[in-house]
Amino acid sequence: MSLTLDQGVPEGLAWRAGRVLDVASAWLSAIAALVLAGLMVLVVSGFVLRYAFSSSIMGAEAAGIWLNVAIVGLGAPLALNSTLAMRLDVFQRLLPRHVRLGADMVAEAMTLLSGLVIAHGSYTVTRIVGGTNAGLGLPEWIPFALFALGGGLVVLFTVLKLIADGRIATLVVALALAAFAFWLAGSGIRIETGLPKSLILGLIVVVGLVVAAPLPHAFIAGAFLVVPFGSPLPEPAILNSAVSGIMKFLLLAIPFFLLTGTLLARSGVATRLIEFAGALVGHMRGGLAQTTLLTNVFFSGASGSSIASAAFGAATFQPELERHGYPPAKAGAIIAATSVLDNVIPPSIAFLILAMATNLSVGQLLVGGLWGGLVMAVALFVVIRLTCRDAPVSAPAAGGTRWRLALRAVPAFGLGLIVVFGIRLGLVTTTEAAAMAALYTFGLSVWFGVGARGLVAAFRQSATEAAAIALLIASAAPFAFLLAVDDISGLIGDLAAFFGQGPVAALLVSAIILFLVGLVLDIGAAILLFGPLLLPIATAAGIDPIVFGVIMVVNLMIGGLTPPFGVLVFVVGGVTGVPTAHLFRAVLPHVAGLTVALFAISLFALVWAAIA
Repeated sequence: MSLTLDQGVPEGLAWRAGRVLDVASAWLSAIAALVLAGLMVLVVSGFVLRYAFSSSIMGAEAAGIWLNVAIVGLGAPLALNSTLAMRLDVFQRLLPRHVRLGADMVAEAMTLLSGLVIAHGSYTVTRIVGGTNAGLGLPEWIPFALFALGGGLVVLFTVLKLIADGRIATLVVALALAAFAFWLAGSGIRIETGLPKSLILGLIVVVGLVVAAPLPHAFIAGAFLVVPFGSPLPEPAILNSAVSGIMKFLLLAIPFFLLTGTLLARSGVATRLIEFAGALVGHMRGGLAQTTLLTNVFFSGASGSSIASAAFGAATFQPELERHGYPPAKAGAIIAATSVLDNVIPPSIAFLILAMATNLSVGQLLVGGLWGGLVMAVALFVVIRLTCRDAPVSAPAAGGTRWRLALRAVPAFGLGLIVVFGIRLGLVTTTEAAAMAALYTFGLSVWFGVGARGLVAAFRQSATEAAAIALLIASAAPFAFLLAVDDISGLIGDLAAFFGQGPVAALLVSAIILFLVGLVLDIGAAILLFGPLLLPIATAAGIDPIVFGVIMVVNLMIGGLTPPFGVLVFVVGGVTGVPTAHLFRAVLPHVAGLTVALFAISLFALVWAAIA
């Protein structure tokens, strides 16, 4: 059989590659789920020992961090084709077929190059790093070895996927491009451009976004490709920076919050929230849409992830909204817009990342996010009332029915006590609160009859999603380092000075930058890169850092609804099958309402700065 463009793989070879890929994925996800379960037991045990026995587990914090790195290594290949891979395919779909094929080759080459860099660079670091961890008595190179494993698996899974899909030409060209780039960066050849290294990296990342490469792998490949242009970060330093970026105990809360949201949905408690929300607002104008909104307000206290909420809402509410007469695009827009609340109302993964990047108080950020999220919810409530005038409504629920449904939803509200009040009162750390919330929803799932298969599936899904988010955090660390080296914060300060002195100028410059960044970057990457740059400018202008943190997250969450990235729109479109172009048009009124909410929060920041 002759080999033509992306054709010619023998059926038997393609089938075997697909079979190996399926088996390897199943085993990896099972091991990652087991590691996540062990991580939860470790953190909860430490909490119990501290309060019940005034004792602790030696090396527990280091063990937890290393287990989290293991989840990243195991889950990185599994996340390649998930929603959280963060592939921006809107541009690629607009290209002619032959150009799209070339873009696909470049995208796969960047993924392969990233995997090679992660594997080789991490292995190099294992040979450099010495010493033994005092708490665990194990060599300090182990986390880097786990990360190297993830890079090797990314390469293996990419190759198997291309063979299984019959894309042999793409595989050959992508391997050739990745091999050439790997040689070039390590050859010692230097290219002088006079441009800041962070700008070159940014341009490479933009190319990766345009060709639909996974965003974390575009970051890693880009950081490596800047080496010939005089980057101060050689390959080992890139990987040392990346792994160090995720070796923080606070980040262990992310997989636990993801697990909490997944278990809440599987246990049926989320359905009880929907029923209670419907009893409260279902009789109002746009009743089912308002129910979607209020459910997101309630569900925000569990998942902490807008992407998880968007996927859940698309699967749960889209069919019902369409059945009640809502056009598909309008229904999807409502789901996407209301899901922004999950990254603002606590617990919020976005605020966890912001706290890690800027050393702000997690507890204060969560309280600020609660008020900011409620302002956004009011804005969305008004938009729904104005845009859903002809939508059918349900009959008002009787008082007794509302109380009965409220009691049925009580188990879900217990999460707020564990998370927000536990952290705010200093009873538990953020990671412990997240682990206790996960354990609580695990108990609810068992109580409400979720079987072993459903529980295992929840742990598998959460481990994969956590790996994708952690990989993004790791991959953004080298970029953040180059931004600091190039003194981008000084340039931003000069820009703020151009607009004038004071909090108004600081907020205006921040709004412009965050809006532009939010158009193309995921919120996690944007926070990691620009949070440390913008926060000092805001605080120097007299703006409360916590309030500015809320403004930053709200601003970037609006970017989750706007083209070209609009990750929440893409998630809803992927689940429902509604074209994203239609969703982007339908979501415009909600974007306008959220912008008004952002303006109101910013006005509060200005008033607070004036009287402080």
